[in-house]
Amino acid sequence: MSILNRLASASGRRDEVPNRELAREIVSNGSKRAIGELVENLNNGNKAVQNDCIKVLYEVGELKPILIVPYTSNFLALLAQKNNRLQWGGMIALNCIVKERPGLIYANLPKILEAADTGSVITKDHTLNILMALTAIPKYGGSTFELLREQLLKSSVNQFPMYAERSAAVITEKNKKAFLEVLDLRLETIEKESARKRIEKIQRKLTK
Repeated sequence: MSILNRLASASGRRDEVPNRELAREIVSNGSKRAIGELVENLNNGNKAVQNDCIKVLYEVGELKPILIVPYTSNFLALLAQKNNRLQWGGMIALNCIVKERPGLIYANLPKILEAADTGSVITKDHTLNILMALTAIPKYGGSTFELLREQLLKSSVNQFPMYAERSAAVITEKNKKAFLEVLDLRLETIEKESARKRIEKIQRKLTK
């Protein structure tokens, strides 16, 4: 039986429960056939099927990323998709893969950053996650911190406090000064008091 019959859209469901259940089942039995069929149908003529397939794939990736690593090129191709759901779904999948294959993701940062520049908030969120994961690895941290810094500088005022909080986890003595300079610059653009307090809290923690 085709794995497509197990997707939420096949039963007329609008919720994601069937897709999450299917992902857990695939992880449990390690079905490469099922994963291959899902990847193949990212190009299905039915948009609902496409959306369900990427949902199941990145849910699999979040549970057991090694299972979707062989399809990294497919997820990279999704970054150029006009279907926004596929684009940010592909970025989530790449975020799942980064700790398994950091070198592969690092090599494809130009494509990832290009997608972030024009993509949705979710696309940008997971691009930041990818950059943080790479920055935490000494081999890549020197160059990826600069890319992370650029993303922080041009992020929206609404997203910046959350991005700053998450990025603080990968800050080292070597890049702390540059990170604090970003916080100072962005603080000047933030009017909302609750957001300012979040930034000031990070500053205090890093300057103790």
